[in-house]
Amino acid sequence: MEICGDEVTKGNLPLEWNNNRPLTLPEIDHILHSMKINQVEYNFDHKTNVNSKVEIKKISREIDLASKQMEDIFKHIGRGGDVPLSEIKKDILPTIKQAAEIPHLYHLFYELNSKDEYTYRHMICVGIIATMIGRWINLPKEELEHLTLGATLHDVGKTKISNDILNKPGKLTKEEYETMKLHTMYGYELLKGIKGLDERVAIVALQHHEREDGGGYPFRLVNRQIDIHSKIVAIADVFHAMSSARVYHKAAPLHVVIKQMQEDAFGKLDPNILLVFLYKMMNSLTGKQVQLTNGAEGTIIMIHPYDPLRSLVRVEDTLIDLRYNKHLQIEKVLEDNQ
Repeated sequence: MEICGDEVTKGNLPLEWNNNRPLTLPEIDHILHSMKINQVEYNFDHKTNVNSKVEIKKISREIDLASKQMEDIFKHIGRGGDVPLSEIKKDILPTIKQAAEIPHLYHLFYELNSKDEYTYRHMICVGIIATMIGRWINLPKEELEHLTLGATLHDVGKTKISNDILNKPGKLTKEEYETMKLHTMYGYELLKGIKGLDERVAIVALQHHEREDGGGYPFRLVNRQIDIHSKIVAIADVFHAMSSARVYHKAAPLHVVIKQMQEDAFGKLDPNILLVFLYKMMNSLTGKQVQLTNGAEGTIIMIHPYDPLRSLVRVEDTLIDLRYNKHLQIEKVLEDNQ
């Protein structure tokens, strides 16, 4: 891997990698150090945890309202109306920004994915998750504003897709899937001509299904051809889609989602950004009770930045480092069912 300059440039991540091999430990150290997150963040406190739940319940109600407003906006655009940008900025973005400031990701995760409704809520939740990621990788303030708006509007092109396809309770046919993929171009067309709107907002709508290995759509772009905002929104989009209950599949538990995304770190999703996301998400589980694959129950004590899923777990009076016990894995987070 070749690093341009003495350090990773904040917000731009001009970090090259070879898709044919994983990052080395020095390379991972470089990424985490540049983003100031390779320090231990364990500070679990029951009182703080209770207060955070109250805060999350409050923001959850506001997310519900924002989702309903997004539904109204979708219907307005679907009838041929313009994208009401001022309304979105005034009424929806403040809720997204407020939710993105909540550091207790584990509980926020369940609030974001506890509703039956998906399409409109998905746009709000992707906005929240992408904004979190943008802050974690130190995007400049102006860029972060564009990212939040682009993430919130990433699926606006679905206003031009038939509800029969959007809400189909089962696998799409080949023809239906090809029609669904057009939402990226429809979104781009809807957004690109709006006066005063940064062009990267439209680019996010166009590119959020592109993948690092060229396996995405609509243009099968590869790594550096994809805008960093689109890379961030792709991660947020995949995470929320996998962890949400929909007509045709159940919501996957958090640890299952993280494991699958870790497997996608080299090829589909940008490993530089995804590494930071996975570390932060797993770090939110510090202090949580988990069950290991051998049936033992313990508490996550620390997350390893090199391999977030292989944590340090206390089982009774024994510390188990999952990095050196390859036969063991986290089977489930015990609070998953609460």
